[in-house]
Amino acid sequence: MLKTIALRFTVALVVAYVLLFATVAAAMLQTPDRFGMFMRYAPAPLVWGALPAERMWLWARGGSLSHGDPAPDFTLAAQDGSSRVTLSSLRGRPVVLVFGSYT
Repeated sequence: MLKTIALRFTVALVVAYVLLFATVAAAMLQTPDRFGMFMRYAPAPLVWGALPAERMWLWARGGSLSHGDPAPDFTLAAQDGSSRVTLSSLRGRPVVLVFGSYT
């Protein structure tokens, strides 16, 4: 009887862990905005403490580029905000991308 209760408890715990893992992994594969919305409601100590979340994040955001592959094309607002710049329009010229703020 006690073995049956312990086995059921263990199975339930494993199922809950696998569901949590799968849910967080699926959320990490979404855009950063959507993942942020998920984390707004998820208990952070549970996600970052009970799961290998850092490794999951690196896996989810790993990408598939290899050395020598062309950079994926994207468009950003120009620094002055009056126009937009597309990476492919600068092909063949050196490009430096700075992300963040130096204030």
